Amino acid sequence: MIANVTEMKSFSILGFPGLSPQYYGLVSAMFFFIYLAIAVGNTFILAFVAYDKSLQTPTYLVFCHLAMNDLTFGTVTLPKIISKYWLDDGIISFYGCFTQMFFVHYLGSVTSFILLVMALDRFIAICVPLRYPALITNNIISVLCGFAWFIPLPLMVAVVLHALTLPFCKSNVIAQCYCDHISIISQACGADVKIVAVTSLCVAMFCLLLPLAFILFSYVSIIVAILKMSNAAGRKKTLSTCTPQIFITCLFYLPRCFVYVANTVGFSFSLDIRILLILLYSLFPPAVNPIIYCFKTQDIKQMLMKRLKTTRIGIEVKLSF
Repeated sequence: MIANVTEMKSFSILGFPGLSPQYYGLVSAMFFFIYLAIAVGNTFILAFVAYDKSLQTPTYLVFCHLAMNDLTFGTVTLPKIISKYWLDDGIISFYGCFTQMFFVHYLGSVTSFILLVMALDRFIAICVPLRYPALITNNIISVLCGFAWFIPLPLMVAVVLHALTLPFCKSNVIAQCYCDHISIISQACGADVKIVAVTSLCVAMFCLLLPLAFILFSYVSIIVAILKMSNAAGRKKTLSTCTPQIFITCLFYLPRCFVYVANTVGFSFSLDIRILLILLYSLFPPAVNPIIYCFKTQDIKQMLMKRLKTTRIGIEVKLSF
């Protein structure tokens, strides 16, 4: 008998199938540390830009949208897998799993469009600098980032609703550390599974490849414009203004492209390695992006040094009294 969606009450998060129970505590601590890094780092960026009026410029507003997205992604994905290894509770409700799947893919798509906005900001700043103040303002960036949040929303709602029409007749085990589309529909059956898979793939390609095409065009144009500069000091200074964006973009896209290309050419991974690679490109960028903001962005670095120096002087004055 084929079970329908009302008969499957929950899913079980498998995590790493080859992991020995003696390492559960270590893995849960590692996930907790990653979540702590994501939460503290991205909250710090949001609070720091909100506190310092001089940083409330278009470039840093884009950083804030990305930080908000990264913070939400970590909050949606990590608590359940921490609970799995810490409390031996890997059960997630049926609709809870679909909700998590929605946010996983929605937030990933939003990241892609925010990176597009980030590339547009740097493209105009470097390739048409005289028009930058008119074309890129805080209001315009807010509208563009608003579109980045809105465009994937109806698409991902449609993907989730489409997947909900499938009957589920296989195991309820999710072979992943969180619910994603592939893991969920692999437990479905019926003739429509392939249609759902192809439809979701087309949506994913639209949300990833369309922004990537513009991002590549933008950064190639930026590099060409920098190479045409006659002043070496000017080249170095101009390149430094877009290196954080390039680092962040590479962290998001390169591991994904590696996994997709490897699968396309027939290079297979073990399930544990595949899960590890997916976690790497999903969780590593949200954890390290705040570090990139602070150490690769001159304005934030200088402002941090200034605040630390002011705080140290204040403490020394109090101690002298």
